[in-house]
Amino acid sequence: MTITHLKLGKPEAERAEDDANVRKVVETTLRDIETRGDAAIRELSAKFDNYEPANFRLTPSEIEAAMQKVSARDMEDIRFAQTQIRTFAEAQRASMTDIEVETLPGVILGHKNIPVQSVGCYVPGGKFPMVASAHMSVLTATVAGVPRIVASAPPMNGAPHPAIVAAMQLGGAHEIYVLGGMQAVGAMAIGTETIDPVHMLVGPGNAFVAEAKRQLYGRVGIDLFAGPTETMVIADDTVDAELCATDLLGQAEHGYNSPACLITTSRKLAQDTLAEIDRLLQILPTRETASVSWQDYGEVILCDTHDEMLQVANDMAYEHVQIMTDRDDWFLDNMHSYGALFLGPRTNVANGDKVIGTNHTLPTKKAGRYTGGLWVGKFLKTHSYQRITSDEAATTIGEYGSRLCMLEGFVGHAEQCNVRVRRYGGKNIAYGASAE
Repeated sequence: MTITHLKLGKPEAERAEDDANVRKVVETTLRDIETRGDAAIRELSAKFDNYEPANFRLTPSEIEAAMQKVSARDMEDIRFAQTQIRTFAEAQRASMTDIEVETLPGVILGHKNIPVQSVGCYVPGGKFPMVASAHMSVLTATVAGVPRIVASAPPMNGAPHPAIVAAMQLGGAHEIYVLGGMQAVGAMAIGTETIDPVHMLVGPGNAFVAEAKRQLYGRVGIDLFAGPTETMVIADDTVDAELCATDLLGQAEHGYNSPACLITTSRKLAQDTLAEIDRLLQILPTRETASVSWQDYGEVILCDTHDEMLQVANDMAYEHVQIMTDRDDWFLDNMHSYGALFLGPRTNVANGDKVIGTNHTLPTKKAGRYTGGLWVGKFLKTHSYQRITSDEAATTIGEYGSRLCMLEGFVGHAEQCNVRVRRYGGKNIAYGASAE
C-alpha cells in the first residue's frame, strides 16, 4: 500500500501562524465592541466597508426599495432555490418529534424540541455576494420556528446588496442589518445600543468571522466552527481531468486560502488534472484568487486502492467531498468524517452551495469528525422533562435514588428522595440515612 503526494500545499506551521495573527485582531476587536458598542462598529464599518449609514438596520421601505432592484429572473431563481431548501428543511423538521414514554408504571419521561429564541445569521459579502447563505441560515431558522431572526451582510459598493436583502426578506428575517465582517458577528452576539444581542450565531464567513464565532462561543451558541471552504475530489479512471480540475477550481476561487484536494488511484488522471488546472487558470476569470489558493493549499494524493482513498479522505475530513468512482455507494456507506458528500459525476458542489436543497454551511478543519453541518435541528434544543404520577412510583424511584445518592456521599440529594419516600410511601427513614 502506497500513498504518494504529487502536490502539497502550504506547511501546517505557516497556516498556524496565519491563524494566530487573526486571533489577536479578533480579540482586540471584540473587546472594543463590548466597550464602545455602536461607536466601535461604526468605525469598523467605515474602515473596512467605507459605509457609514444613519442606521445599520434597514427599514421596511428600504428593504422594499432594495428588492425592487432585483430582476424578475433573479427573483424567480431565488424563489426556486428557497423552495428546494424549504422542502428539505421541512422534511428534516418533521423527522424530529417530541416523545413521551412511561418507563415504569407512574414514571413518565419525555423530551420537547424547542426553537432557539433568537439567532443572528451572517451572510458574507467580500469578493462575492453570498446570496445563497441567506437561504441556508435565515430560511432554515424560519422552518425551525425561531421567533427572532436577525440577518446581517456587508454593503456592496456602499449600499445594501439587493439580492441578499431579497433572500433575507423572503427567507423570513425579522431584522436586516447592513454590517459586515467580525463587527457584524460581534454586534449581534454582544449587543450594542441599537442592536439587541442574540442567543446563537450561524453562517459562514472569512477567517476573521470564523475566529470571532469561536471566541464568542459559550457566550452564545454557534452552528459550528467553520474556516475557509474546503473541497475534495475522490476519483478513479471512470472520469476525466476536465471534470476534476473544474470542480477543484470551482471551490478554490472562494478565497486565497481555500484547500482543494484530489485523491485518486490513477496516476494518469492525477497528471492530466494538474495540466488541466494549469490550462484553466489561464482563462478562469477568478484565476487571481483561485491560482493563489491552488498554489498554497492545493494537494494531489495518489493511492493504490479505493480502500486507501477512503482512509485518506476520512483522516482529512474535508468539508465538501465529491466522489466520482465506480463504487460511489460504497463510499457513501463507509465515509464517516466529512461535511457533505456529492455522489457521481452529475453532482457537484456548486449545486449544493446554491440550489439543490441541502445546507451549504458545513464543518471545516476536520470538524466533520464530530459534527455535521447546519440544518433545521441546529436551531432546536431538545429538553427533557419528568413526571411521577403515583405514590408507588414515587416510593420505588425514591428508594433507589436515596441509596445511590448516599453511595456518592450526597446527603442533601438523598433527602430529596427520602422526603418523598416518607410522604408518599409512609416509610420511616431517619434524616440523613439511606432508604432500605
